[in-house]
Amino acid sequence: MSRDIEYMALAIRLAKQGLFTTSPNPRVGCVLVKHDEIIGQGFHIKAGDGHAEVNAIADAKQRGHATVGATAYVTLEPCSHFGRTPPCSQGLIDAGISRVVGAMTDPNPAVAGNGFNMLRAAGLEVVDNCLAAESAKLNPGFIKRMTMAGEHKAPLPYVRLKMATSLDGRTAMQSGESQWITGPEARAEVQKIRAQSCAIICGADSVLIDDPSMNVRIKADSRQPLRVIVDSQHRVTANAKLFTLAGKVIIASPKAPVTNITGQNCEIAYLKTQAQSNNTQVDLRNLLEQLATQGINEVLVETGATLAGAFVEQNLVDELVIFTAPTLLGSDARPAFNLPFNKMDQQIRWSWDDVRMVGNDLKLVLKSQTGFNEKA
Repeated sequence: MSRDIEYMALAIRLAKQGLFTTSPNPRVGCVLVKHDEIIGQGFHIKAGDGHAEVNAIADAKQRGHATVGATAYVTLEPCSHFGRTPPCSQGLIDAGISRVVGAMTDPNPAVAGNGFNMLRAAGLEVVDNCLAAESAKLNPGFIKRMTMAGEHKAPLPYVRLKMATSLDGRTAMQSGESQWITGPEARAEVQKIRAQSCAIICGADSVLIDDPSMNVRIKADSRQPLRVIVDSQHRVTANAKLFTLAGKVIIASPKAPVTNITGQNCEIAYLKTQAQSNNTQVDLRNLLEQLATQGINEVLVETGATLAGAFVEQNLVDELVIFTAPTLLGSDARPAFNLPFNKMDQQIRWSWDDVRMVGNDLKLVLKSQTGFNEKA
C-alpha cells in the first residue's frame, strides 16, 4: 500500500502540470508501473487532446515497454463514455493493464463508477480511494459542477474571491487610490491564481476606477480566462483598457445595452441575466449558473467592496484568498467588503485552509463553512 501511495503522489504531481490548460476537463495524471518500475507517465493537457491514461500508454510504448500486466495509477476514475476521445477504461483494457489504482470516483454523472465497473467486468483488479482527498484538490470546480449536476441541482462553478488588504482590512484610499498595497511577489502569485481560473469577474466600479487588465501575464502563451464585467446599468465605456487586450469579455446585465461596445483585439459579448428581486441588479447566482453551462469550472472574483460583499452575503464564495500587507491605511480608507452588519449574529465565519508568507505579505486562504468544499 505504501508503494501505491508513492506512485499516486507522482500521478497527482503530473496532473498539476495541466493546472492552467485542461478546462473544462479535469486535471488528471497517470503513472504506469510494472515490476516496481515506472514504464510510462502522462497527464491531460487540454480538452480534445489525449487523456492522461492514453498519454501514459503512449509514453510507455515510446520508451519500448510492454504495458501488458502493468498497474495504472490514475488520479480520477477512467472515463467510460465517448466524448471528444474514446473511453479511457477501454484503452486500459486494450493495453493489457492488469491492475488499476484510482484516487477517486469521477463525479460526472456520465461516469460515476461506470469506469471502475467496466474495468472489473473485464477482469482487472481495481483499488480506489487512494489519496482521494489530495486528488480532489486538483479539481474543485469540476467536482462541484458535476456533483451538483448529479444531485439534479443547477450547477455552479467553484468561486474564489481575492482581496489585497492592509492590516486594518482596507483595500484603497477613500479616493480610490490602491496601487500598490501588496508587494511584487504577492502580485505574481495573483497571476498564477488568474491562470488557473476559467473566468475572472469584476464590477463596473472596478473597471471605471482602476481600469484593470484582468488578464494573465505569466507568459505570452498563457490561456486567457474569460473576463466578466457585472454592469447592471451599462456604465462601462469602450475606452476601458481591457477591451484593447486579446481574449473574450462578457458584459453581464439584466437589461439590453443602448449601444454595443466593440473591440479590435478582443471578442465582446453580452450576457442577459436575471435581475435580483426588488431591484435591477444582476442576479449573481443566475450569472454563475450561466457560466457553469459554458463549462466554467473555477471563477476568480476580483472586485470592489460592494460586489465582493454581495457575493459573500449571498453565500456564493467557496474560498477567500486574502493578501495582507504590513501596512495601515486608516479608518477613512475603503473596506474589503461592504457588509452593513450591526449585530454579532450576522457575522460570517470561515475555516482556515492555509497561511503563508509571500514576499513581505501574508497569503490567507479560507474556506466557506456553509458552501461547497471539494471532496472525493
